[in-house]
Amino acid sequence: MIKKILLALLAICMVLGIWYRELIGYGWMQAKGQFRILWNTRPVEEVLADASFPDSLKRKIELIQEIKRYSIDSLGINPSKNYTTFYDQHGQPILWVVVASEKYRLTAKEWEFPVIGTFAYKGFFEKDRADQELNALKQQGFDTRLNEVSAWSTLGFFRDPILSSMLKRSEGQLAELIIHELTHGTLFVKDNLEYNENLADFVGEYGALKFLTQKYGANSPEAQGYLDAKQYGEKYDEHVLRGTQKLDSLYATYNPQTPERVKEDRKWQLIAQIVETVDTLETRPSAEKPNPKKRRFTRQNLPNNAYFVGYKTYRQQQNRFRREFEEKFNSNFQQYLTYLKKTYPSL
Repeated sequence: MIKKILLALLAICMVLGIWYRELIGYGWMQAKGQFRILWNTRPVEEVLADASFPDSLKRKIELIQEIKRYSIDSLGINPSKNYTTFYDQHGQPILWVVVASEKYRLTAKEWEFPVIGTFAYKGFFEKDRADQELNALKQQGFDTRLNEVSAWSTLGFFRDPILSSMLKRSEGQLAELIIHELTHGTLFVKDNLEYNENLADFVGEYGALKFLTQKYGANSPEAQGYLDAKQYGEKYDEHVLRGTQKLDSLYATYNPQTPERVKEDRKWQLIAQIVETVDTLETRPSAEKPNPKKRRFTRQNLPNNAYFVGYKTYRQQQNRFRREFEEKFNSNFQQYLTYLKKTYPSL
């Protein structure tokens, strides 16, 4: 009887292995990449005691510890062991993310993963595997985009390290990034990527400004420079999101009788118009080093639908969080975060 049960279990495992072989292979590849990084990290204390490590970068590592303490003490972010280790990338990118959208609808392709749920992107620690995925999606008719990733959260499954690329950021950008990722480890709703990313963006930006204000003062160059850059970024976001609405309206006019050439011409004419009218936005002040998103694109290198669905995923709900925070909680952030933790079941 036991032998029959064992044989049945073995058969089930073999069937599942064949059925989910692609997912298992992807999971193994990601696990190898993640463990390679974790295996090669160094404790922060060891890096700070290393006489050969540049003092300017040591100050950035110490700043990250300060940002983390502020996040826990003043914002209500959950304590964790994240950012207590350091990984040196030696100037090389280590993670790439593939995003895809339907060609004539701003609808992101989604990938489903066990435990953590559905995501509108797929990450790779190996560039050639990311390129293979990208090419396969293109052949299926998707608009695609490949992004290098400078940070990610393992949602508490592992101890997230400080990456050497983080240390190139300004204080405001670094605070925003660290608080964003720590937010994922505090509140992450399964199968709701748009909610998770919009919330982490909102908390990261709010927390970064409050951190700089507390550290340097509201009128300091550090706080004002970050605020100026943030205000420009919000204008850019609003511009792109208005563009997504125009694209949605355009695609709604398409029907099976619309010739492919006409669909393509109208699509790219509108996208070119969206990109070119970025010039009408107010110029960003120079206090915070610029990262002007509009310069990535020219008439010969226009963004496609994958770029625009990314904006819908990350930025579309910003006003919702801001309004709820200010009107329902009188701008008391710890109360607001406590409410969110209780209201939304997290992983």
